[in-house]
Amino acid sequence: MSQPEPGHNQPGGQPQWGNQPHGGQPQWGGQPQWGNQPQWGAPQGWAAPQAGGQHRPGPHAGWPPGPPYGQPFYVAPPKPGVIPLRPLQFGEILDGAFQTIRRNAASMFGSALIVQAIGAVLIGLVTVGMVQLTESFEAVSSEAELADAMGPFFAFMAGTLGISVLIGFLGSVLQGVLVVPVSRSVLNRRTGFKQMWKLAAPRILPLLGVAALLTFGGLLAAAAVIGIAILLFTAMGPAALLIVLPLGLGSIVAFVWIALKLMVAPAAIVVERTGVYDGLLRSWQLTRNNWWRIFGITLVVTIMVGIIAQIVQIPVSLVSAAIGGVVAPHPDPESMTSTLVLTTVISTAIGALVGSVTFAFQASVSSLIYMDLRMRRDGLDVELMRLMETGSDPEGIPGGPTAAPGNPAWPSGGGPFPSTPPGQHPHA
Repeated sequence: MSQPEPGHNQPGGQPQWGNQPHGGQPQWGGQPQWGNQPQWGAPQGWAAPQAGGQHRPGPHAGWPPGPPYGQPFYVAPPKPGVIPLRPLQFGEILDGAFQTIRRNAASMFGSALIVQAIGAVLIGLVTVGMVQLTESFEAVSSEAELADAMGPFFAFMAGTLGISVLIGFLGSVLQGVLVVPVSRSVLNRRTGFKQMWKLAAPRILPLLGVAALLTFGGLLAAAAVIGIAILLFTAMGPAALLIVLPLGLGSIVAFVWIALKLMVAPAAIVVERTGVYDGLLRSWQLTRNNWWRIFGITLVVTIMVGIIAQIVQIPVSLVSAAIGGVVAPHPDPESMTSTLVLTTVISTAIGALVGSVTFAFQASVSSLIYMDLRMRRDGLDVELMRLMETGSDPEGIPGGPTAAPGNPAWPSGGGPFPSTPPGQHPHA
């Protein structure tokens, strides 16, 4: 029985040789041509084999451009808005935050400016009062007068602390509100100032609750550490430093760790419409196995914001000093007070502007971290693609629950996203 020529083995599924005249040798003219072969992306056709040898695919006429045979085409994920619909990289988070602020300047920058202006006015008033109180110390001539002057001094110090707590409280609430324009920008939906607050209004009470819980929890923890340190110094003297120093460092580490674990709770409360407890639990679950990544992004963004703020404050300080020299070339108590008020107003106004921009940027980064965690753990990118294709709920918040009330497709206890098949939990 005739055998094919060496080098012409017949793989499985390949067309059989035709009639074999001339001693059983196959003839190229009688070999059937290859048909269209299925390939990923589009049907590909084989070119006719070259005479005198086997067919070798190559860059010649009839061979369409594309990936090697049997390999799928790479299709980039869609990017309808500020970020691509897939797990994000660090640069994409920063770029998405900048684009979000640019597209929603009125809602994001305006809201942050209101909060920063309130804090700047209060801090400016306390600063002016502290300076005037310090000048009154120069007229103190007895211990009784000093004791009387120390009361207002401690009151101003407590006021400064209270203002800082108030700004942190309002900032936590505003962080949850600003997730509305960020999530809508992912699908290229602009959000106005009024629309943002209208969408966030039903979630204000849970936001106030979680902000109060986080604020007072931090204050109680700080008070406990300070109280323990005072007791140790009272009982042990300077030797207590050996215990207080590690205790203080450990407290800072624990505070940062817990703060990052609960960082996306306001975003979860607004987008997923959860309560206070479920929002905190949801944040704890989303940040699991991603703490170091979140810490790195947050640290870099904080350093960037701090450097930008310092660069802006340098010329402000120089301008304030120049104004003081022009307004009061021969300083006296009255002119110094008026100069202080003028420079304080200028510095607080510029500080509020800079603070509003930096706060809006940090809130955008935090919201995009939340969206990234949802895409990594819940497959949120699939749900966003569905919303993009169908165009459903154009006035809502993307990423929220889409199932009707009472539908088991949406878990009430902060479970996996509806796009996750029942019984399956996506890995981080």
